[in-house]
Formats: sequence, structure tokens, C-alpha cells
Amino acid sequence: MNTARDLAIAALDVAPGSPVEQGDLSLALAGAEVLDLVDARALSVDGDRLVPAAQPTTGDHLLDQAAAVLVREEPYESVEDFLWRRGKDLASVYVADLERQGLTTRQRGHLISLRSARNVLVDSPERRRAAERLEAGEAVLGVLAAAAGIRDESPEGSEDLAGDSVATVLAAVGDAVQELRAVRQRREIEDAAFDNVWRGF
Repeated sequence: MNTARDLAIAALDVAPGSPVEQGDLSLALAGAEVLDLVDARALSVDGDRLVPAAQPTTGDHLLDQAAAVLVREEPYESVEDFLWRRGKDLASVYVADLERQGLTTRQRGHLISLRSARNVLVDSPERRRAAERLEAGEAVLGVLAAAAGIRDESPEGSEDLAGDSVATVLAAVGDAVQELRAVRQRREIEDAAFDNVWRGF
């Protein structure tokens, strides 16, 4: 089960009028990769540190890339540091990969340029599986989807998620997304203040 890929698919499946913030999604995808790598026994979470195992092949090239960039020297890397480093532009990497696999197509209209063409999902077993996992209220995927802005809130019972590593990773994703949103909000306020100064001249 690939939570990162399912999360990327879910993000593309939202209504066109409510797009997901790429930065929020990228951080959530990086967190999903950590949990997928834990499931694949490619790493373990010790406190807030990611401890890599011998580098296995997961069968998924994006997860293999994530495993390949793990810090392999003590004191290892914190979950939060990995999220920020791996999460840089990760949403666009997943969108490109879904397109490469034929799971999306570009929607164009007469007035839409190639640059602004929107990736839309095609009907596929992968799309149905991601939707089923979300609709079933699967806790980990639901919490990540809420952090990314795909869902308004986490599913019921998500606060009872078992496992220290799962709780640590999900908390780190939530903190990182909140920090990014605070930065965005601060920039918006600064930009608005700057515009008001110029209007005064």
C-alpha cells in the first residue's frame, strides 16, 4: 500500500475550484513517504530521528529515491528536517510521476495555454483505491489529507492512532504545515501593507 501515491491522487481529485496548496501537499507527501518506508522496514523512528535500515528496494522508484537520501550517519536526521528537505517541490514530482504512468491527462480548452493546462485523473484502479481509502476513513491517510488541505478535518478516531512512530511523523507533518501557513500569512500581510504604502503616494 503506497500512502504517498494515494495522497497525491487524492489531491488531484479535489474540485477544481478548491486547489490544494503545493507546499502543504509536499510536506504531507514527505511524511507519507516516511510512513511508507517504515512499513517497508527501510527505516525506523527513534524518538524524533529517522534511523535508516539496509537500503532495500521497495518496488516504487519514488520511495527508493526517498530512502536513498536518508542521512546514514549518527545522530541521523530529525523527522522535521527530513520533511523540509525532501518536501521541497515534492508535489510536482508526484504529479509528473502520475502523468508518466498514464494516471492523469492534461485538460485543455480553447482558452487554456499548455502552461496552464491542468492535470486531471483518468479512471483507474489506483484512483478508485485512493478514494476508497479516504472514504473508509483510514486514519493515517485521513490525517495527512487534512494536513494537506484535501479534507477539512481528520477522520474520527485518528487521535487513537497506534504506534509512536506514526504519531511522531503525523505530529511533525502538522507542525511543519502550520509553520508554512504562518509564513504565507505573514507574507500576505507584509505584501498588503506594502501595497497600501504605494497607494498612499
